[in-house]
Amino acid sequence: MPFQIIFWSAVFLPFYSYLGYPLVLLTLRLVIRREVKKQPITPFVSLLIPAYNEADVIERKIENSLALDYPADRMEIVVASDGSRDGTAQLAQARADGKRIRVLDFQENRGKVATLNSSVPQLHGEVVVFSDAPAMLYPDSVRKLVENFADPEVGAVSGLYKVVKADQVNIGSSEDFYWKYETFLKVQESQLASTLGGHGHLHAIRKDLYPYPAPGTINDDYVIPVSVLAKGYRAVYEPSAIVYEEAHEMTGFGRRVRIMAGNIQQLREIRGLLHPLRPLALFFFVSHKLARLLVPFAMLAALIANLFLLGSPIYLAIFCAQSAFYLLAATGSIWRLRPKALMLPFYFCMINVATFFGFYHALTERRTLAWK
Repeated sequence: MPFQIIFWSAVFLPFYSYLGYPLVLLTLRLVIRREVKKQPITPFVSLLIPAYNEADVIERKIENSLALDYPADRMEIVVASDGSRDGTAQLAQARADGKRIRVLDFQENRGKVATLNSSVPQLHGEVVVFSDAPAMLYPDSVRKLVENFADPEVGAVSGLYKVVKADQVNIGSSEDFYWKYETFLKVQESQLASTLGGHGHLHAIRKDLYPYPAPGTINDDYVIPVSVLAKGYRAVYEPSAIVYEEAHEMTGFGRRVRIMAGNIQQLREIRGLLHPLRPLALFFFVSHKLARLLVPFAMLAALIANLFLLGSPIYLAIFCAQSAFYLLAATGSIWRLRPKALMLPFYFCMINVATFFGFYHALTERRTLAWK
């Protein structure tokens, strides 16, 4: 009996986290809906592009930024070079005019958050839009993003992240599917109350609400948007403000470990949801953030508990199903399986294994995970 309780409790958590929670959000949407009062507005905007050794993409990023359909006299493009050693700052400086395009050339590589904290006071915009160098924006993305700030209750906005050229890497299609799933959750959360976190590739905040995160912060694109909740504002998601990135830019197990370490680190942000209490945002936090971090431990517990229940035909069949799932995941780590759906077990296991390493790095405070 104890192993049965452990097994089913462990099985419940992953199913709730990835399937049950979306269904709960859809149910809540039937009775709760908070529309953002969007209007076409043109506050002065600072598009801040933090960059470390981005010489291969920085010129394309500047061209992409110049092509935005936001009024040119209402936007500045600021490249903040974080101690780049590959000519990033020099390439950006060649395009700078000191007004529409500026370069902040920080000589020391201190990490992304330190660069943002030093850059924001030097910006002229009422709204700061953050966008990573490898990510390209749709022409209307900034305009669509800014429309949300016409609502005085909105303090931060995140755009929609798309993966392109997914077929170029083994897990590209799985990554694309994952981000579409995440987008669905963020849209539901946003329309119910507030979304938790944004996409570092494209998110914005009212400049006077910028929280100046601690320099060791890993997931700045979570901490910055969610900080506005503690100040009485909403953080919303704008799916028509689109940013895209090629699949090869966001692969790698190390990247996943860094993200997971950041997810663990951001648990401390729960304080901003408790005083004053924000019930829906707190529910999102527990279901979307905390539960995800517990999933790999639940998966391990389910597998171990299942071993003690093999005398029952039902549990034997479940154990065989688990074994087949993990065997498929192991195979996917070696070969590029077809059809693409067969790579999902590998991707799912990869991001959950990264959580174990993330806990190690977060608990030992390894600074090597700082964004570069």
